[in-house]
Amino acid sequence: MVDTLEGRGVIQRDLDRLVRWACANLMRFNKAKRKVLHTGRGNPKHKHRLGKERTESSPEEKDLWVLADEKLNMTRQCALTVQMANHTLGCIPSNVASKAREGILPLCSALVKLPWKSCVQLWSPQHRRDMDLLERVQRRSQK
Repeated sequence: MVDTLEGRGVIQRDLDRLVRWACANLMRFNKAKRKVLHTGRGNPKHKHRLGKERTESSPEEKDLWVLADEKLNMTRQCALTVQMANHTLGCIPSNVASKAREGILPLCSALVKLPWKSCVQLWSPQHRRDMDLLERVQRRSQK
């Protein structure tokens, strides 16, 4: 938690050390991927720099299929997961030659459950409406 100027200074020193390491190893940072996600209530949203340029603040970031916002609310993550699963379920019947249950069932199970298994411990749904949305897709995939 960084809520003091001293804490901000510690983070800035770490960023400066990272820049020196990158220069020594002839590496560069992608400016488009450099963002700061400020979380927590009452966050002072300190500005930091990486080298000579300031880092931009972002309201949400996605990493390893997990979308996190400033409030760490996972409702949007659940909606994106359901959207991806529904899209996959819609593509399976039109792209599979055999309509036999033995062929489609493992395919649905593997392709639809993949987004759920990715970092599920982190984005576990917290609201009943999110759980209902996810369960609806699971029932659809079982049909």
